[in-house]
Amino acid sequence: MTDDPRTSAPTEFPNEPEQPRPGLEDKMRTRPDHGEDSYRGKGLLDGRVALITGGDSGIGKAVAIAYAREGADVAISYLADEQVDAEDTKSWVEKAGRRCLLLPGDIRSVAQCNALVERTVGELGKLDILVNNAAAQTMNEDLASIDDAEMEGAFAANVFAMIRLAKAAAPHLKPGSAIVNTTSIQAKVATENMIVYATTKGAIASLTIGLSNLLAPKGIRVNAVAPGPVWTPIQPIAKPTDELKTLGQSTPLGRAGQPGELAPAYVLLASAEGSYMTGAVVPVTGGGPMY
Repeated sequence: MTDDPRTSAPTEFPNEPEQPRPGLEDKMRTRPDHGEDSYRGKGLLDGRVALITGGDSGIGKAVAIAYAREGADVAISYLADEQVDAEDTKSWVEKAGRRCLLLPGDIRSVAQCNALVERTVGELGKLDILVNNAAAQTMNEDLASIDDAEMEGAFAANVFAMIRLAKAAAPHLKPGSAIVNTTSIQAKVATENMIVYATTKGAIASLTIGLSNLLAPKGIRVNAVAPGPVWTPIQPIAKPTDELKTLGQSTPLGRAGQPGELAPAYVLLASAEGSYMTGAVVPVTGGGPMY
């Protein structure tokens, strides 16, 4: 890996096959870099317990690895079809000497959201950090092509689940705890073929500010990370092979990000290093602007 941010990760992804939902890292031809060989912990999260939705792959996996190397035990939520990816994440967490609780299920269910928090606290002893990362990405050709059921599912997974999880987690969070949400550059740029997805991400940005105002008097910080184009299993679901090849090349840095490049932002927002940060949306976009 070079120090030049333009060339420190792949700049194109040729011949990457499209995938059906939910998308698996295990089936990707060009594997993402989650920081497996590069992330070095500093003990910033020693003794903490984190619950990460979408922790089986992509950004969530990178966060799980980084948190474990910073000293946290980790529970990860994922769909049952993503078990093979979840098992790999677990192996990396355990290599770091931390516990990893696997929690398959669909967060669009109220009962599942409540169960995630209950099982994390019951089996890992407490909850200090909630990372609301899982998301459903929907695409549209025009307004007429937007499917109502798919739209409702996207809001259920991307927005309603975050509120439900925060509601379930809040009674267990103590002063110094943190919630970190994943929004997107799409919250601001709203590409015309991603209307529903972009709208959910805009809602998450507003939710982050609202929750931060609500929970600051309790000493609980709430922030969000806004990724730009990142090489994760969501990409082969949403984009055809010819578009995948040049993913991220329109950014100022000229390439897509790797999940491992997002993880340090999540560590900052969950640790005492970010103690005066709440209500913030932190862009990690390769230079793509978020005004």
